[in-house]
Amino acid sequence: MADLKTLADQLVNLTVKEVKELADILKDEYGIEPAAAAVAVAAPGAGGAGAGAAEVEEKTSFDVILKAAGGQKLAVVKLVKELTGLGLKEAKELVDGAPKAVKEGIAKDEADALKKSLEEAGAEVEIK
Repeated sequence: MADLKTLADQLVNLTVKEVKELADILKDEYGIEPAAAAVAVAAPGAGGAGAGAAEVEEKTSFDVILKAAGGQKLAVVKLVKELTGLGLKEAKELVDGAPKAVKEGIAKDEADALKKSLEEAGAEVEIK
C-alpha cells in the first residue's frame, strides 16, 4: 500500500513536461493513447486533492483558464494540443471556445508553468 501512495505522490507532482513524456511512453510502449493517458494521470491528482481538502486555508489545486487565444491562435492551438494530449480538433475547439479551462485541479507550480508557456505563445491566461 505504501508503494501505491508513493506512486500517487509522484504522479501528482509531475511537471507539464514530465506528463507529456509519460503520455509519449504510454503511447509508444503500451499502445495507450495520450488522451487516455492524460485522464489516467489526472485521476490520481483528483484523489490527492480530495485528501487535502481538510486543509481549507491553503489552496492546493488550481485551474488554468484560457481567456483568449490572442494574435497567435495557431501557435496557441498547437501548444494546447501538446500540453493537454488532446487531438488537433479538440484543441482547436478548446481555443475557439475561450474562455475555457485548459487544465483543472493541478499544482501551483504546474499551473504557473502552463500559464507562462501559453502567454509566451500569445494567449491570455488566468489561474483560478
